[in-house]
Amino acid sequence: MQRQDLPAVLQIAAEVHPDYPEGEAVFAERLALFAGGCLCLATRGGVLAGYVLSHPWHADAPPALDTLLQRLPAPAPAYYLHDLALRPLARGLGAAARVMPLLAAQAEAAGCREMALVAVNGSAGFWARQGFDVRDVPALKAKLASYDTQARFMVRRL
Repeated sequence: MQRQDLPAVLQIAAEVHPDYPEGEAVFAERLALFAGGCLCLATRGGVLAGYVLSHPWHADAPPALDTLLQRLPAPAPAYYLHDLALRPLARGLGAAARVMPLLAAQAEAAGCREMALVAVNGSAGFWARQGFDVRDVPALKAKLASYDTQARFMVRRL
């Protein structure tokens, strides 16, 4: 992902996650803090069809929606998958599953012991197939409720 991709990334976010709006500053900050974890999927014609935002982070403490991080922790025990969004034309092609080894390698290179995410929109089954398990963290109950009733905090050991 490059800075010039942000307008298209924001459009994808609005299309794929209309119930979870985040400002451009969030996307720009993630890109500035950890560019290696910000990836785009382009079609053969160069049209962006999806993106990933990810970065090292604290264990059992996903950032709230639409929140700036200021800086990344060092060391960071977890690698947080902030968002993976695919337009309909990119779904069912295996793109999400193919990016997982790359993200896991980045997480290990950053010294993280696990990957973490908040599964929304009933996506926990997909993430379970990627090796993630639901982790019950009572302190996250209110934060998860701010997403939707099906939101689950999930973790994959590395």
